[in-house]
Amino acid sequence: MKKVAAALFALTAGAVAWAARDVPLAFGGKPDGERVRRSPRYREGKFHNAASTRTMPDGAAGTVREMFFGGQQRRPVGEVPLVPPVVGASSDGLHITWYGHASTLVEIDGARVLIDPVWSDRCSPSPVVGPRRLHPVPHALHEVGAVDAVVISHDHYDHLDLPTVRALTRDTDAVFVVPLGIGAHLRKWWVPEERIVELDWDESHEVAGVTLVATAAQHFSGRGFQRDTTLWASWVLKGPEHRVYYSGDTGYFDGYKRIGEEHGPFDASLIQIGAYGPGWPDIHMTPEEGVAAHRDVRGGLLVPVHWATFNLAFHDWSEPVERVWREAEAHEVPLAVPRPGERIDVARPPAVDGWWQALSVGR
Repeated sequence: MKKVAAALFALTAGAVAWAARDVPLAFGGKPDGERVRRSPRYREGKFHNAASTRTMPDGAAGTVREMFFGGQQRRPVGEVPLVPPVVGASSDGLHITWYGHASTLVEIDGARVLIDPVWSDRCSPSPVVGPRRLHPVPHALHEVGAVDAVVISHDHYDHLDLPTVRALTRDTDAVFVVPLGIGAHLRKWWVPEERIVELDWDESHEVAGVTLVATAAQHFSGRGFQRDTTLWASWVLKGPEHRVYYSGDTGYFDGYKRIGEEHGPFDASLIQIGAYGPGWPDIHMTPEEGVAAHRDVRGGLLVPVHWATFNLAFHDWSEPVERVWREAEAHEVPLAVPRPGERIDVARPPAVDGWWQALSVGR
């Protein structure tokens, strides 16, 4: 028994030491440089939203009470259906593959853009603690195939993942197009300098014939003990024939109409609909606000993201998609709700079938 206990202790100590070694690396680098300091959004050592925002719950007591006594069904009651990769599919036109949470592949006019890829089991600096997936990744990362660009909206762990970045650096030639400051993280993770493009809002970069434009968002950033030292953004993807908008994480704000006027209309929009709460109304949209943002930017097909994969708020697991479905119907907004891994043709989207309802209590 003593030998077994000693072996278990050694294994546990080794796992803890391994996790402790990698956690500081996952925190990333320290952003600095003239481009960061010159940004109109940067002052007193931090980036700022155009308007003041509330980013913390209204009191710890309310948060703890909601966590333990709120009564929400925050996990699916069965296995989330996954769709395997499509082999030999045509790359013409506009196709969107949602892998869960915000991770999405946009195939637009021959270019392939991977957005906020997170393939780790947890969205955390540690592989042993932190929010864990509610469903597996539907495709292995190598099954995604060649990628021209990796676009990052901000540096929170559920959008910027060290192991995924390292794998994409090793196995693809993709350029990483990111908001100001995030290049410091990538450099610390050994991404070559020539593959890093940092943009402020309203700046752009062309990759494979597609123009990627960093546009405004209303959120915040932070890894480790740093807060708001990197910029956050939404993104416009402009191809020769098609356009896509991605909201990133954001509260609802008046900048969407300007984005629509300057860059719309869009064939599709990827809109954050989950992880909202009454204690942080200014930095995550509700589903109804997501539909409003989609309409403001003059979106075509609405594809909701940022739900189903990680448990990051106190609402029911399926509440975001139920609410967005009702709101989209009320405003006659075309909607597609793919299963994780499902590749949709934006010109011929599948009908919404409520696939998630069988995984929700009371259905």
